[in-house]
Amino acid sequence: MPRIPVLTIDGPSGSGKGTISRAVAERLGWHYLDSGAIYRAVGLAAAWEGVDLSDPEAVAQCASRTEIRFETAGEGEPHIIVNGKDATRQLRMETAGAAASAIAAHPPVRAALVDLQHRFRRAPGLVADGRDMGTVIFPDAPYKVFLTASAEERAKRRHKQLKEKGVSVNLDSLLHEIAARDERDAGRAVAPLKPADDAVILDSTGSPITEVIERVLSVLPEKLRQPRQA
Repeated sequence: MPRIPVLTIDGPSGSGKGTISRAVAERLGWHYLDSGAIYRAVGLAAAWEGVDLSDPEAVAQCASRTEIRFETAGEGEPHIIVNGKDATRQLRMETAGAAASAIAAHPPVRAALVDLQHRFRRAPGLVADGRDMGTVIFPDAPYKVFLTASAEERAKRRHKQLKEKGVSVNLDSLLHEIAARDERDAGRAVAPLKPADDAVILDSTGSPITEVIERVLSVLPEKLRQPRQA
């Protein structure tokens, strides 16, 4: 059975990897995996159950029984259904991101979610968005990108995104949270945030989305860049 192609797009919070990954997956007609949403969903489910996020085994057990679905409703971000509830808005809050970062440091939790993420690898291909897609989850992926941008620009992007969603947040506080998360994610013992050795590093600071999409697509061979016919 031929290997199903995977394009991994890793990077820190606010680098634009979610927006870029969804756009690239749509252009290619490939499946899309938002690994960060999965960790956020487990963190939220654990909070709903009153599980201590510092207890690796308890969170891992919660992860094994959490049901997650991605539902597409027209254009824009997919709705994320967690244990039957539409949790899309809650999962985009910074508190959910902090919870995801905290539980992602637990080896039992990461192990519980590896198989789930592997099941997203289906024909004709997969665009996997996260922090360790190219280093841990799909190390054999033939195409890898590490997308980054300055912390200041990432904070501004996130601030704009949250304001558009009606969420009130302070820019300075957001910058502090992003910097702290960068340090925590890069310094953790398990699957630290870093580019895969064979990843193409792209800095999106000051670049329009359309340009970044084309730069990511250029990583693929020409035959894969052709949009699939409906």
